[in-house]
Order: sequence, then structure tokens, then C-alpha cells
Amino acid sequence: MWKQEEAVAGEEDRERDRERERERERWMEDRRGPTKGGPSLPAEVAFVGKDVEFKGVITYSGTVRIDGALDGEIHTDGGLLVGPEAVLKAKVTAGTVVCHGNITGDIVATNQIVLCAPAVVQGSLTAPVLSMEEGVVFNGTLEMKPQAKAEGLREVGPYVGTASNRPQIRLAA
Repeated sequence: MWKQEEAVAGEEDRERDRERERERERWMEDRRGPTKGGPSLPAEVAFVGKDVEFKGVITYSGTVRIDGALDGEIHTDGGLLVGPEAVLKAKVTAGTVVCHGNITGDIVATNQIVLCAPAVVQGSLTAPVLSMEEGVVFNGTLEMKPQAKAEGLREVGPYVGTASNRPQIRLAA
């Protein structure tokens, strides 16, 4: 027999799925847009969903977004997008890494690494370019190596602020 509660619950699940898809599309548009000052990413992206758990080695070309859990290694000359709910325990070698989630392990990028809040990264980072938003937690080492190809760097205009309106940085003794 049909129950109204079951119909309401099914509609809530469908609405939640639609909202997740809209959030994913907004997130991808934000990452693709050159006006955001971040890396430009290709339009075609493969997804590893939130409920997916993977153990092993992933090797690919192009760009992959991970929203689930991964334990192992990732090797690519393309891009890696780590969603806000992703948990990676991995050694990562990629062209560009954009992280909003949790990565424990070493990351080597030939182009750049972009850490966006609320990312938590524990391990060593090696890249010619690093961008880190306020609110990111990073515990590890950083090695900046020159980029092999200069055309991989994005254009960045001069800082338009003055020293007086920049946030003050305090170092712990």
C-alpha cells in the first residue's frame, strides 16, 4: 500500500541529489573561470563520487574530481580536483592540484597546487606555484621548484593594495 511518508521521503532524496548536482556544477564553473584567478581547467571532467571508496593506483590523462575516499597513488599529467568532502591518503603526482578536501601524503605538481578552504593537507608539497586561501590547514614541508614550461603559468597582475591595508602576518617564536 502506498504511504504518503514514503513519497515525501523519495522526493526529499531526489531534491537532495539535484542540489548536490547544482553545487557540483557551480564548483566546476568557479574553478574553470579565469576571472577567479585560479587555474583554468578543461570542460570535461571525470568524477569519483562521494560514496565511492577506492584503494590502489589511479593513472589517467585529463582532469578528475574526487569527492570520495582514496587510499593509494594518483599519477597524471592533467588535473586533480579534490572536493570538500573527499579524504585522500595518497601519493599524488599531477600537473595541477586543486584541493578543497583532506589529503594526507606527498603532492608533486608540475604546474601548480591550489589549496582552498576548508582543505586540510598533511605531507610534503612540491610545485613551482602554490596558492593557499585563508582557512586552509597545512602541516608539512614545501619545496618550490621552477616550472619546466613558462606557458603553464597563469597571468597575474600586480598587487593593487598597499602595505598599510594588507593583513599583518605574525610568526610564532
